[in-house]
Amino acid sequence: MVNCHCRDCQRAGGAGYSPTVVVPKSHLRILVGQPMLYERLGASGNTATRAFCGECGSPLFAWSSARPEMAGIRAGSLDDPSWFRAQTDFWTQSAQPWDVLAPHTRKFPRGRE
Repeated sequence: MVNCHCRDCQRAGGAGYSPTVVVPKSHLRILVGQPMLYERLGASGNTATRAFCGECGSPLFAWSSARPEMAGIRAGSLDDPSWFRAQTDFWTQSAQPWDVLAPHTRKFPRGRE
């Protein structure tokens, strides 16, 4: 469970960071409908693919060409997001000055280093 502070996640979610549960992509199951996809070249040089609900536009999950076997599920899209507890903050060099980072998380200025 991570918080990503990259500018792409900030823009995609309209917030200071993206709280994300990272899981093997093979474990994802779409039960209803088919998500819409959006691809963008990220600051890392990797392609980020974001899935969102085609009905309401809510961000659902994403993956990167750097680790295509893993997916990040947006914590806010979970049926019960109350159990989410971030362990790591990524891309803290892009964190907004008004965003208060939790003191207990590991911090990485960029991605996984």
